[in-house]
Amino acid sequence: VQLQASGGGLVQAGGSLRLSCAASGRIFSSHVMGWFRWAPGKEREFVAAIRWSNARTAYADSVKGRFTISRDEAEATINLLMNSLRPEDTAVYYCSVGSSLSGLTYDYFTWGQGTQVTVSS
Repeated sequence: VQLQASGGGLVQAGGSLRLSCAASGRIFSSHVMGWFRWAPGKEREFVAAIRWSNARTAYADSVKGRFTISRDEAEATINLLMNSLRPEDTAVYYCSVGSSLSGLTYDYFTWGQGTQVTVSS
């Protein structure tokens, strides 16, 4: 599976952005697709994930209530709608394929290129 992320950009605090990640290749029903982010000087952080088979989701506490992850089976795409963005959301966002909603990096085995999200105060 190869992953292609898009949709990053520059937005003011309080604004919204929508990230998309298109997968080429087969996504198995047991797979999970998710988003992580990596900011300078910080460790890579889990953001959200969705199980392909039943659309069950998981979110980091820092984004709950603000971000929504969804999937489009026909397009083999996941989307991350980010509302009420804060400067601390600034990071490079990576989409990934894994085996668990745990949010643990080692449960994810395929990574796309990142897309930059910058939130100005």
